[in-house]
Amino acid sequence: MLAHRLLLGLAGLTGAAGVALAAASAHGADAGRLASASAMLLFHATAILATVALLARGLLHGGIGLVAAFGFVIGAALFAGDLTLRQYAGHSLFPYAAPTGGTVMILSWLTVTLAALVPSK
Repeated sequence: MLAHRLLLGLAGLTGAAGVALAAASAHGADAGRLASASAMLLFHATAILATVALLARGLLHGGIGLVAAFGFVIGAALFAGDLTLRQYAGHSLFPYAAPTGGTVMILSWLTVTLAALVPSK
C-alpha cells in the first residue's frame, strides 16, 4: 500500500534526523533543546514503524491507524522542528509549535488505542 510505503520512508527520515540531532546535541554547547528533539524523533520513528507493521497484520483499524501514524510524523516534525529552529535561528517555527506537536503526538497515541479497539473489516 502506498501510504504504508510513504510512512516507512518518513520513519527512516525521522530516525535519521533524530540521530543527527543527537550528535549535534552531544557536540554543541547549550544544546539541551536538541536532545529533546532527538528523543522525540527517534522514539516516534519507531512508533511509526510499529504502527505500519500492526496495520499490515490487520491488528489496527486501517483508516484510524493511518491517521495515528501520520499524526506521529506531523507531531514529531513540529516538535523537533520548532526546538531545532529555536536552537539555530533563535526563533520559533510559529507560536506554540512545539506544544502543538506534543499535543498531536499525544492524540496520535490515543488514536492508536482507538485503532486497536475498533474492529477491522
